[in-house]
Amino acid sequence: MKAMILAAGRGSRLRPLTDRLPKPMIPIGDRPLLEHVIRLLQGHGFDDLVINLSHLPDVIRNHFGDGREYDVAIRYSFEPRMLGTAGALRPVADHFRGDDFLVYYADNLTNANLSALWSDHQAADAMATVGLLWMPDPAGRGIVGLTGDGRIDRWLEKPEPQEIFDDYFINGGIYACCPEILDAIPTSGSPDFAHDLFPRMLADGHRVYGHHLQGQLLSTDTPERYAATLQMVESGSFSLP
Repeated sequence: MKAMILAAGRGSRLRPLTDRLPKPMIPIGDRPLLEHVIRLLQGHGFDDLVINLSHLPDVIRNHFGDGREYDVAIRYSFEPRMLGTAGALRPVADHFRGDDFLVYYADNLTNANLSALWSDHQAADAMATVGLLWMPDPAGRGIVGLTGDGRIDRWLEKPEPQEIFDDYFINGGIYACCPEILDAIPTSGSPDFAHDLFPRMLADGHRVYGHHLQGQLLSTDTPERYAATLQMVESGSFSLP
């Protein structure tokens, strides 16, 4: 099965660590974050991987090569200018036509059951299925609302306190997608899944569903979140995949 790993972010908020490392290569335990991601994906059958690169691309290429050591096949998509999380699929769209595929944000560490997400996506016959979780404080994140059958009917990025609605879920940055989604991606600019593509798809009536992730998901995109992730891994309160 195919997956796109979004790994092009510069990680400016994690400087000076990311002055010498791409953001997905920051250490978690005894290996880079991206290695945990690849092992998780491989464990759930995603063995045909595309990784987009921008900042310090050779660090990632030299570490993972063609993926053979990790029982996957890896190809790379270099972006001299970052194309956005959805725009990153444009240069490799032909590779993803014909089969459903997964999109994974490489600054997240999870032990979630991706097979359950994939199964729900297939059963729903959805254009996309978004991995969701609940957090008590959604500040700075994207929140969604669900209908009774699990279809997403509301999407709000970085809500103000007065905008937070009841029964929200957090966007976990893991998406199961059907290939038709490629035709919904704008052909120019730097479109983002959460800010641009999904809200427009919902407005156009496309079938976008949510799946409550079974497992934990940790973020590493700020120094505070990275420190909290390290503490949870070191204490054993988060089980590495």
